[in-house]
Amino acid sequence: MPNFVELFHKGGPIMWPILACSLIALTVVLERFIFVVTEMVRRQPRVVDSMLDAVEQSDPARAVQLAAGSRDFVVRTLAAALAHRGEKSVSSALLRAAEQELARYNRGLSTLDTIITLAPLLGLLGTVTGMMNSFGMLGGTELAAPSAITGGIAEALIATAFGLAVAITALIPFNYLNARLEHARREIQDAAAHIEIHAERLARQTSPPVPSQP
Repeated sequence: MPNFVELFHKGGPIMWPILACSLIALTVVLERFIFVVTEMVRRQPRVVDSMLDAVEQSDPARAVQLAAGSRDFVVRTLAAALAHRGEKSVSSALLRAAEQELARYNRGLSTLDTIITLAPLLGLLGTVTGMMNSFGMLGGTELAAPSAITGGIAEALIATAFGLAVAITALIPFNYLNARLEHARREIQDAAAHIEIHAERLARQTSPPVPSQP
């Protein structure tokens, strides 16, 4: 049974780009998992509830004070929106703050998506070129030794096997990270909806009455 190094060399030159894809995918996955675990540890749902209660009591300034020093991404989103509520509408401020936080969750996913698509294609390319070399032997002296041709075809399939292995291995964490992104989006949207409802009520209460027409 050949070891990994022997299989790697038998796969041909295309194995090097496949190896590069696997190393990039591994780096991205490790960095993203560390990020996700860190964000889960930083969650402060009680602070979020306290901020929502403060806004419900028409005290957005206290809500911003409660968020001071917090590293919870939902708390930061709400605090950024409330702090800039005078410059723009609350909805616009929430949207901008949410996009900034979700961009952190989305980082690296496009790279994984590219590798999941690229690795099998590189493997297929290696197989095609390997089989071309194998069938090129048909006109030479190798025809007397069919095992040389079949062995070459078997070696050509190694590249596809490695490319598929990289893609399949990267697909599982990719789907998990996408699920975490959607979960973060729902967390922000749920809290933002509460903020928007109470902000609109507060704006109606503080707006001057429209003078009646004579």
